[in-house]
Amino acid sequence: MQLLSSVKNLVLVLATVGGLYACKSSKEKSTATGMVYNDKKYGGFAVAKPKDIKVAPGLVFVQGGTFTMGATQEDVMADWNNVPRRVTVNSFFMDKSEVANVHYREYLYWLEHMFVDTPKYNDLLNGARPDTLVWRSALSYNEPYVEYYFRHPSYNYYPVVGVSWKQAHDFCIWRTDRVNEYELVKKQYIDSKQSGKGQFGQNDNNFNTKSYLMGEFQAKPGKIAKSSSNPLKDANGKPRAQVQFEDGILFGDYRLPSEAEWEYAAYGYVSENPQRKRGNNTRGEENIQNKRVYSWRNDGFGGLRLTEQGTFQGAFLANFKRGNGDYMGVAGGLNDNAAITSDVRSFYPNGFGVYNMSGNVSEWVADVYRPLTSIEAEDFNPIRGNIFKKVDRSGGIGNLRDSVGRIKMVNEEDSALRNRRNYQKAYAINYMDGDSTSNVGYGYGVTTLISDKSRVVKGGSWKDGPYWLSPGARRFLEEEQSSSTIGFRCAMTHYGAAEGTKASTKTGNVFPARKPRR
Repeated sequence: MQLLSSVKNLVLVLATVGGLYACKSSKEKSTATGMVYNDKKYGGFAVAKPKDIKVAPGLVFVQGGTFTMGATQEDVMADWNNVPRRVTVNSFFMDKSEVANVHYREYLYWLEHMFVDTPKYNDLLNGARPDTLVWRSALSYNEPYVEYYFRHPSYNYYPVVGVSWKQAHDFCIWRTDRVNEYELVKKQYIDSKQSGKGQFGQNDNNFNTKSYLMGEFQAKPGKIAKSSSNPLKDANGKPRAQVQFEDGILFGDYRLPSEAEWEYAAYGYVSENPQRKRGNNTRGEENIQNKRVYSWRNDGFGGLRLTEQGTFQGAFLANFKRGNGDYMGVAGGLNDNAAITSDVRSFYPNGFGVYNMSGNVSEWVADVYRPLTSIEAEDFNPIRGNIFKKVDRSGGIGNLRDSVGRIKMVNEEDSALRNRRNYQKAYAINYMDGDSTSNVGYGYGVTTLISDKSRVVKGGSWKDGPYWLSPGARRFLEEEQSSSTIGFRCAMTHYGAAEGTKASTKTGNVFPARKPRR
């Protein structure tokens, strides 16, 4: 059983998320055993055929690479918290724009229709709503924003603010489930009559990706699931109603980007050097300048105005505060044309096609804040904030979901990790700053404002000066707090070859076979 579980997990990891898959009709054989795949005579082991990866709603593909993470200008704040360091970020997907008010209202609409307004769910519903009081100021008249910014149609596509890190994190989980639910309905693996208002029932009886994959949520099969044309087959060659992750139909998880991912996507470094032929494809040379001050390419100059000749020469490239009291310029000559925030698709996108990575609103990222993370963290996909969990099986099969329909998770026991070499503790947030090895600690509320709940905030906002617009700048706020200057966007892990989303993309350099010399 342990061997079968390992094989299944290996197949799951290798499956390309978001692609459209169909079981192979050709008689492909295993190069390990010689048995034929997708044939009930040989056990019916199904191997999905990878096709081009379908990018999930709202995202763009960001090809990974190496870059210099950290400060690109003088550390005028004397924080010493973003020391330049070269790291590598693997390819991933990033939201093209910040999450807008209308997107977050869609989330609240679903919650209010799913979870009936009873005392049991009052905390859940109230806890999801953004704090509109962040607009208030003792010496400023911002009351209209308190009432209208989140709800008024004029602000539909302005970035949502007043959202804490925890609320942003929960939004990502909800978004994953709704996208996958809709994908299964479209492909008719789930009955469409169960969709729409009510969303598969109420309260804890709702679609959750993980609970569906684990068989804890039972959906009514759709038309294709029962049809002989269903490309998914069980071991006996009969149509399979339950979609598995290995089938490649479901998307991966929406999540907050890591600080390294966010910063890499913000710079938009894309090689524009002469291309070299590689088989039927071309590739750029490994030659790129990692000294961009802001998140846009501006003809070799990292200024705040467009310097290239043309109609828009001199136009502001971001929504920010130019100086004391100057948020948008003068009447008839508005510089950034935004008193507070602006539309999430305003200004010019960077090299990856991502908007407003400098200015508009600062953004939550996944990382827990530490001043020296840039020095301590790994140089491949660096992040601080890991808590390694496992499924809580104490309730037994059929009782693995919590009160909102999600699979219950608990921290791994440290006692079970004593023989591991890659990690020994499930709680890695305070790694190297409070353990017996380092003897370093943070006295939160006494000697510092930094705690295990301090989350990194990236990118300048409409209320910040030019210094904070540099992607290398970093600040922090407690994960349960919010601000009128902080929003967020989502990311998603890309599985498979780093170069792109085509099924033909391979890892490594593939050379044509040569005949041996005689």
